[in-house]
Amino acid sequence: MLKAWLSVAVVFLAMLVCGEIGRRIGSRRLARDPQGLAKGAGAAEAAVFGLLGLLIAFTFSGAASRFEERRHLVTQEANAIGTAYLRIDLLPDDAQPELRRLFRRYTEVRAATYRDKDQSASARFLEGENQGAVEARLAEAAALQKHIWKSAVTAMRRSDTKAQATLALVQALNEMIDITTTRVMATRNHPPVVIFMLLVGLGLVGAVLVGYSTSANTGRDWFHSIVLAAILSMTMYVIVDLEYPRLGLIQVDSDLVLLELRRSMS
Repeated sequence: MLKAWLSVAVVFLAMLVCGEIGRRIGSRRLARDPQGLAKGAGAAEAAVFGLLGLLIAFTFSGAASRFEERRHLVTQEANAIGTAYLRIDLLPDDAQPELRRLFRRYTEVRAATYRDKDQSASARFLEGENQGAVEARLAEAAALQKHIWKSAVTAMRRSDTKAQATLALVQALNEMIDITTTRVMATRNHPPVVIFMLLVGLGLVGAVLVGYSTSANTGRDWFHSIVLAAILSMTMYVIVDLEYPRLGLIQVDSDLVLLELRRSMS
């Protein structure tokens, strides 16, 4: 989280510096030509900020929709695990205890897997912490899936297991296993890094143009520059935070549903 706030501070300061650069460029222009600044600066400024606003709208909307999708996937996984756990009742009584033990451990691992860090290449670049623990949990979950599947298949092959029970349990187990891949891919689904670079770049160019336009003022006006830098840097932060939940202030609290499911299995 500290790195995320440092990034906001860097963008904020960079925009202030770019605004000052633009003001100095404009001041030198006025010193050479007292008639005024170059014509067309207003049109260029409007075009840059129009494009910046459009890019912010698209990236913010996409980040928000992907954030909601990840939250829904957590609920879907909890439902899939819970359904498969309940269908263990369809198996012979002596085959149930081992499977229930495996399910309890599996739910604990899945609840812990994403609680600290976002599982994506970009998040690893931004954070670089606890990735080994996440990979270990994913590997443990995969091993438990195989163990659960083998134990379930062994129980379903018994002569005293009904065919309807086999069909229902296989369907539930398949859904439970498939959702793990869906969640991993959802956490890796982000816009290319060049989009974020373009977003920051347009913000810096806009700051230069604002500084250039305000250079005609007799005194230095820091208020508008600070407000512009603060609004744009915080907007960029929120977009990145939505794309990489758990990186900053925004959290996928719906993971708690897996913990509640685990408690219900006791």
